[in-house]
Amino acid sequence: MPFHATILTLFPDMFPGTLGLSLAGKALREGTWSYEAVDIRSFATDKHRTVDDHLAGGGAGMVLKPDILARAIDGTPHKGPRLLMSPRGAPLTQAKVRDLAAGGGCMIICGRFEGIDQRVIDQRGLEEVSIGDYVLSGGEPAALVLLDGVIRLLPGVMGHEQSHAEESFEDGLLEQPHYTKPNTFEGIEIPSILHSGDHRAIAKWKAQQRADITQRRRPDLWDKYVKRKT
Repeated sequence: MPFHATILTLFPDMFPGTLGLSLAGKALREGTWSYEAVDIRSFATDKHRTVDDHLAGGGAGMVLKPDILARAIDGTPHKGPRLLMSPRGAPLTQAKVRDLAAGGGCMIICGRFEGIDQRVIDQRGLEEVSIGDYVLSGGEPAALVLLDGVIRLLPGVMGHEQSHAEESFEDGLLEQPHYTKPNTFEGIEIPSILHSGDHRAIAKWKAQQRADITQRRRPDLWDKYVKRKT
């Protein structure tokens, strides 16, 4: 069965966006995955199609109205979990992306303004997911990022399973440096070990590079990696 994404948004024309290009676009055309972008505004009932209102308790900004968003969620068939793209959500990880890819589908809710009414999050069991410690103007770019991570893991999209196995985060470490021809570029040569033909030595070099880079750049990941190994 193809992976299916149901996306609730105020801007359905933002999809598929970059996912209509390159490998994700090819997979979309081949039916490896599919999507439906549902306009939340279509569930508004007043003549102005109002979807937001002022913050209770005062403050700057507006909030998506709970009744309208609840109707959109309840009235849209979907597969899998209900995800809300939110800067206060749990960080998106490679493990989470892999679980979603194996699950066959999900609903993604893209917030706008100051966010959505907390009662919808609680009553509809929305799982808040963050792609980083920063704030975007809406959940749509974050949804595209999440889906890109999922789609590339679907069977046949990347072509070679080994491509996944050596990527950053798959085993808790960052990737090693990569090189290609020409052998000498601006006076710097490709490390000689990579020309040795000694696959065991090359694998050892890669492992050491990954460990060194992770220790320097992401000590938080390194600490978790060491704890898992001990």
